[in-house]
Amino acid sequence: MTESKALVLFSGGQDSTTCLAWALDRYDLVETIGFSYGQRHAVELAQRPVILQRIGRFRGQLGMDHVVDLSVTLAALGETALTHEVAIAMQANGLPNTFVPGRNLFFLTAAAVIAYRRGIGVLVGGMCETDYSGYPDCRNATIQSMAESLTQGLDHQLAIETPLMWLDKAATWALAHALGGDDLVRLIVDETHTCYLGDRTHVHDWGRGCGTCPACVLRAEGWQRWHG
Repeated sequence: MTESKALVLFSGGQDSTTCLAWALDRYDLVETIGFSYGQRHAVELAQRPVILQRIGRFRGQLGMDHVVDLSVTLAALGETALTHEVAIAMQANGLPNTFVPGRNLFFLTAAAVIAYRRGIGVLVGGMCETDYSGYPDCRNATIQSMAESLTQGLDHQLAIETPLMWLDKAATWALAHALGGDDLVRLIVDETHTCYLGDRTHVHDWGRGCGTCPACVLRAEGWQRWHG
């Protein structure tokens, strides 16, 4: 029987950790890939190995982890609130300045190259249109067009799975609980990082973070809705 494989875009945040558990529940072998791109919240990179070690305690099938440095590419192409010390705000084009133009396109392209070399035909990402920050590279149409382009460009059949695409944050918490019970929820609360400001000093029921940036607000509101 052919072994099924997937490569998860794994940042160390809530969404990608949930996607990792989702993939581990479905594929024989799951590898992970993370990206350093000059992000202000680079603490998420330090959390990745912690999560990988802990998730392995109740999930098998976890394979190689890959980390790709895209800092020269993404940080140099323009100033954003995720790569430079500027206040988070809306821009004249209607997008928040936390939008790093092309970030997911770079991520998916780099992941596709690793997948090609590793004989993997599925990428898994935490992109979502429901709790949508206005990022055009999170839209389902963008992701599926990337899958087609990468398949054509690499001559390698590639699917991109986005299990959170149509879930809000409350449903994402619920999915994590369905996949791994209280243990997985506790892992997400204790170890994952989503705060845009890189703050892990403030502790909340839903995890660590400043509590006021858009990522923290979204995570906290989802936690509250999930708990009713």
